[in-house]
Amino acid sequence: MRHDAIIIGGSFAGLSAAIYLARARRSVCIIDTGSPRNRDAERSHGFFSRDGSEPGVLLSTARSQVLAYPTASWVQGEAISASKAGAGFSVTLSSGDVLESTRLVLAFGISDELPSLPGLVERWGRSVLHCPYCHGYEFSGQPLGVLHASSLSIHQAMLIAEWGPTTLYLNGAAAPDEASLAQLHQRGVHIEPAPVRALHGDGARLSSIELADGRTPALHALYLGARTRLNSTIAHQLGCEMDEGLLGRIIRTDASKMTTVSGVYAAGDITRGAHSVTWASADGVTAGTALHQSLVF
Repeated sequence: MRHDAIIIGGSFAGLSAAIYLARARRSVCIIDTGSPRNRDAERSHGFFSRDGSEPGVLLSTARSQVLAYPTASWVQGEAISASKAGAGFSVTLSSGDVLESTRLVLAFGISDELPSLPGLVERWGRSVLHCPYCHGYEFSGQPLGVLHASSLSIHQAMLIAEWGPTTLYLNGAAAPDEASLAQLHQRGVHIEPAPVRALHGDGARLSSIELADGRTPALHALYLGARTRLNSTIAHQLGCEMDEGLLGRIIRTDASKMTTVSGVYAAGDITRGAHSVTWASADGVTAGTALHQSLVF
C-alpha cells in the first residue's frame, strides 16, 4: 500500500501532523521507536490545558485519538533509510520492511549528549534539567545551579536566577570575561570555578553537588544546556540542508516546515534551537496542513 504520507517519529510533532492529515481523510502511517526525548520527565508543563500531565499519558492519549481515524496506521519500529522513489519516497525499516508514500514528515527528534558525571544521567529530566520554563517553577526559591557546557551557559545562568539563588559551576572551564562577570554579578549569580566530581541525593532527587576539593554545597536542581544530535541520519540521506542551532545541527525548513527537499517536511526539536512540547505540536500542525495542501494543489 502506498500512503499519502509517512511520518517518521510519533511524539508530539509527529502525532500533531498525523491527526490533521487523518482528519483530511488522507492515508498516513506513523513509524515510531517508542523513545520520546522527554520520557524521563515526570510531568510536562506549559502545554495548553494540560499543565502538569505525564508526558507518556499525553502521548498515549494522542496516539489512540489518531488511530481512531480509519486512514491512520502505526508501525512500531525504526526507520533506517529513506530515498526518492518515482514520484514519492521509499522508507526502509530495521525489520527489512519497505513502506512507500507520496510525502514524508521527519519528526524523529533529538537526543541530549550528557556529560559523564556520576549521578547526572539518572536524574536527567527530574532534577537535572534543560529548560526552566518547563521545569523551573517547581524549584522556586531553592538552591539552583547551571553546569557549564558552553558559552551559552552564562546566558542560561542569568536566566535561571529568575527562579532562585543560582550558582554557575564552571567545572574547571575558564572564567567568563569581565563584561559577562559584571552581568552575572548584577543578576546575583555566584561563580564556582572548582571542577565537579559528582551529584548526590535520594533516588532522582538532587540534594548536593560534590566538588573536587571535597565541598558538597546544597543543590536542588541543576540546569544543563547539553549538545544535541539528530536521532536519525535520514535527513542527510535525503539531502536536506542543515543549519547550526544553539546546541546542535537542525534541519532547515521554510515557514510551511518543508525542508530543502521537495515533498519532505520536518517538525519539532529537529528544526528548532529552542524546544518545548507546544512548539513541537505547533510545528506538526503546520507541517501536516502544508503537506495536505501540497497534495491538493
